[in-house]
Amino acid sequence: MSPRSDSRRAPRRVAAATLLAGLVLLSGCGQQAPAAGPSPAPLASASAQQPASAETLELGRKVYNFRCYFCHGYSGDAKTLATTYLNPKPRDFSSTPAAALPRELMLAVVREGKAGTAMKGFAGILTPAEMAAVTDFVRSEFMEKGAVNTRYHTRENGWPDHERHRSAFPFARGEIAIDTAWDQLTPDQQRGKRLFLSACITCHDHGRVRDPGTPWESRPVSFPRDAYCTSCHTDTPRSEPQGVDHPQRPATHTFAQRDGSVPVRLPQPGDQRVGAAYLVHDKPPVLVNATPLEQRGEHLFQQNCAFCHAGDGTAKGWIGSFLEPHPRDLTSRTEMRGMTRERLQQSIAEGLPGTSMPAWKEVLAPGDVDALIAYISRAFHPIAGVRGS
Repeated sequence: MSPRSDSRRAPRRVAAATLLAGLVLLSGCGQQAPAAGPSPAPLASASAQQPASAETLELGRKVYNFRCYFCHGYSGDAKTLATTYLNPKPRDFSSTPAAALPRELMLAVVREGKAGTAMKGFAGILTPAEMAAVTDFVRSEFMEKGAVNTRYHTRENGWPDHERHRSAFPFARGEIAIDTAWDQLTPDQQRGKRLFLSACITCHDHGRVRDPGTPWESRPVSFPRDAYCTSCHTDTPRSEPQGVDHPQRPATHTFAQRDGSVPVRLPQPGDQRVGAAYLVHDKPPVLVNATPLEQRGEHLFQQNCAFCHAGDGTAKGWIGSFLEPHPRDLTSRTEMRGMTRERLQQSIAEGLPGTSMPAWKEVLAPGDVDALIAYISRAFHPIAGVRGS
């Protein structure tokens, strides 16, 4: 869940499982001390490391609560939804002694990532000072002190007397499967399930189910489609990553009143202005006299690539605006400078390490890749080596 933005609270979790792999710290490090990983840069020895200042630890808290909580949890114990589907699982820092995981290795993994896990490197996204600060914070707060860090359901966050909702806690924690038959639940558990399904599930998703059912079919959804989402995010221009102070952050949640009631926020006429700012990028360009290969590429692009690159190829959709690094703007002369058919084919087939661009060689046939390249060259930006460019 997402506390209001201040020095001790993280912003709201936004998306969907597709967004998930890019926002973690030491995710998937496992529960054993790593035997192999990135080579740490020459740093002072652990014994010579000076204790981090209060200012450094507070900066580390900000970074952690923004970047790392989704996988590792607010208290570093990895009791998160992400843990249920990541393999290897995120590291539980609360059960990892500081002596078992050297600071230099932790800092190297934050910087470079860890192959074979969901842990990405943050070089170029966080500053060296931020990477050092979050490393020191994790070591101090979780590995040495075993502290709780940040509680979300507080009076200051609009949750007075949150314990009165305790009947829903077992469903949020995964102790009771939410698809448990009603007649198998006690009256108190039935009240908890109703509360969880009507309110808590908005942020907690499902803690545990017995039958996961059929996975959702993915499709491009690049803008908020309801007033609840658009009430939380303002329409701000794209910019380069700037450490903790990312541009798309201000939240305007409606919190509980003094009596504990939570007012219902109904959609207002102006609510669609934010969604419209992203909706415009979901509209693909109109191709005149497109060849069969280009038409095939258009279908493949809009069904697969538009999720991140947007329907118009600008990558300025809802999802693309949050990914770091941002997906390539396929219409930009600057970003497409020097692009060739061979280079684009390689990027699609093999993916781009250090980004959210996956390898498609096991998903798309060679002919599909050729069709995508033909479409991109025709619809967004001419590509050297493509017929007609």
